[in-house]
Amino acid sequence: MRIVMGIEYDGTAYNGWQKQNIGIGIQTVVENALSKVANHQVNTICAGRTDAGVHARNQIVHFDTVTERDDYNWLAGVNSNLPPDINITWVKNVSEEFHARFSALERTYCYEILNQKIRSALSRNRFWWIYESLDIDLMQSGAKHLIGKHDFTSFRAASCQAASPIREMFNIDFQEKGELVSITITANAFLQRMVRNIVGALVQIGKQEKDVEWMYDVLKGQDRKLAGVAAPAHGLTLLSVKYPNEFDISSI
Repeated sequence: MRIVMGIEYDGTAYNGWQKQNIGIGIQTVVENALSKVANHQVNTICAGRTDAGVHARNQIVHFDTVTERDDYNWLAGVNSNLPPDINITWVKNVSEEFHARFSALERTYCYEILNQKIRSALSRNRFWWIYESLDIDLMQSGAKHLIGKHDFTSFRAASCQAASPIREMFNIDFQEKGELVSITITANAFLQRMVRNIVGALVQIGKQEKDVEWMYDVLKGQDRKLAGVAAPAHGLTLLSVKYPNEFDISSI
């Protein structure tokens, strides 16, 4: 049978989602906990691998098992074997046609910036602290150049293994709440470090180091070196993943 579950995690202590030869990946910790409950080795597939230091509110993972447990026993059993910074939030039986990665229609990430003069000790692992004033209107105008289907080579990590740099960006939304700036980005899929590279470029526009049309030039230049420095990982959170209605997952 195939089980799908939602996972939230604080990625601060981990080398990203994927299993690692050096350091600890969140996948390893989750699979160890699942294997104890299933009484056999469990291998998971996720909706999208997150980098070291990146967080998730609703990462989607599926696995196959011959062990029968009700949803609550999977949930409680796995969580009892997980550290406090990783938590299973829901579990559901699903048809074998479901695939956490390939069935996904879109992914949504949120990048959060603390835009104030003084740094915050309590927010150091969740927000990118920027003390210079940011012009959010300019950032919004620059972001409009990215909406639609494009070659995102300029925002792709050199180590990215994706077969194609073509992605479709559906929406980029900005919200300000006091000193907190939230940038929510939705696309059909993302390249490695794509969101962080986009945010890094947008911040240059917000600081008025680059003009709005520069974002278009970067996109069309198809050269990673044009976009500048990536935003740090700790400000990024995977918010949600959308699937076809037939799987009845996106509403969970």
